[in-house]
Amino acid sequence: MTASTLPLDVAHIRADFPILQREVHPGVPLVYLDSTATSQKPRQVIEVMDVFYRRANANIHRGIHALAEEATAAYEDARAKIARFIGAASPREIVYTRNTTESINLVAYTWARRNLQEGDVILLTEMEHHSNLIPWQILAAEKGLRLEFIPVTEEALLDLEAYHRLLERHRPKLVSFTHMSNVLGTINPAKEIIAAAHAVGAVTLVDGAQSVPHLPVDVGELQADFLAFSAHKMCGPTGVGALYGRMELLEAMPPFLGGGEMIKKVELRSFRTNEVPHKFEAGTPAIAEAVGFGVAVDYLASLGMEAVAAHEREIIAYALERLEEVPGLKVFGPSAEHKGAVASFTFQGIHPHDIAYELDREGIAVRAGHHCAMPLHNKFHIPATTRASFYIYNTREEVDKLVETLYKVKELYG
Repeated sequence: MTASTLPLDVAHIRADFPILQREVHPGVPLVYLDSTATSQKPRQVIEVMDVFYRRANANIHRGIHALAEEATAAYEDARAKIARFIGAASPREIVYTRNTTESINLVAYTWARRNLQEGDVILLTEMEHHSNLIPWQILAAEKGLRLEFIPVTEEALLDLEAYHRLLERHRPKLVSFTHMSNVLGTINPAKEIIAAAHAVGAVTLVDGAQSVPHLPVDVGELQADFLAFSAHKMCGPTGVGALYGRMELLEAMPPFLGGGEMIKKVELRSFRTNEVPHKFEAGTPAIAEAVGFGVAVDYLASLGMEAVAAHEREIIAYALERLEEVPGLKVFGPSAEHKGAVASFTFQGIHPHDIAYELDREGIAVRAGHHCAMPLHNKFHIPATTRASFYIYNTREEVDKLVETLYKVKELYG
C-alpha cells in the first residue's frame, strides 16, 4: 500500500500535532510510539482549551451569568458529542469521570456493591489491566465474592470455549473484560462475549480504554451494559474520562461521591440525589478538559473510525513483518488480523528497560515494563516487555527507524 492509498492522510494529520515537530535531543526528532499509554493532542484540542480559559471560564450549572451559561453549554455539548461517538441513546447515559480507572471503580462501588452478594461470581479475563482487576479484588475481599478468569490461549486469544463453560458452571453476576489488550493488542469479540453473558443473566462491563480510540465502537450494537474509556488515549486531555451506562442501570445505582452537584435537595440529616448523570458527578468537574474531550471526538469523527482502524491494521501488519526480521526478538500477541496497533516484545539477552533507553537516545519513545498487567506477563513467564504502539500519526518510515535502531541495540549489547 503506497502513501497515496493509505486510509488516512498521515502527513496532514501530523501537521495538526505540534509535539511531533520537536527534537527530543539535539538533532534527534521525536518518533512517538507510546500512544497506548497516552496519545498526543492535536492543536484543535489544545486551542479550544486555551480559548475556554481565556473567554468562557466559569463554574457550570449553577450560575446564571453569561460566562456560566457559556461554560455549561460547552460542557454539556461535549457530553452529547461523546454519546453520539459511541452510539449511546442519550447524553444522559454518559457520566464524566477522571479516566477509565475511575469509571470501573464507579461501577464497582455503586452497582456492584448494591447488587452482588456473598458467593456471587465476577468473571474477568487473564489479560486485564490492573484497573479491571484491583477494584474487583477489593470488592471480593469485602463481600465474599469469587473471581473467575477466562484463560488466554498460547495464541494470545481468549479461550471462548472455556468462557462458555465458565458461564454455565458459575453463572456469574458480572462479566467485565477488556475490549483490546494494552499488552497483546488482542481485539476481543465483545459482541459475542456480551451476548453469552446476557444469556445467563450477567451484567457486562467493557474496558474500552484501548478500543474506543482505535476502532468503531457502538454500545447499541454491542448491547453493552457499561463501557469505560479515557479522553487522553484518544487525542483528548488527561484528567477526564467517561462511563457509559444503560439508563435503567444508572437510575437504580446509588451515588458514588457525596457533595455539590450530585444532590437535588439537602437537609441536615438527609438528601435527595440529582438526576442521572449528575448524581455521579460530585464537585466541580474538569470543565476545560471535558470541552477538549468533545473536540477530540470531533477530530476522530472527522477522520472516520473505519479509516482509523484501517490505517492501524496496515501499520501493525507492516510492523510485525519488520520486527520478525530481527534475530532474537519475540513479539507477544496474535497475528495482525486479530490485534490492534500494539507490539510488545522481548529481545534475547537485553532487558526491556535497556531497550527503551537505547531507543530514546535515537528519539524513539516506547514503553517498558509490565504495563499494569503483571498477571498476564506472569502467564507468559516474563517480568516485562518493551511496547511500541501506533496511532493515526505514525508512518511506515517510523516503523523502519524502530527496526533499524533495534539492530543497533542488538549489536551494542551483543
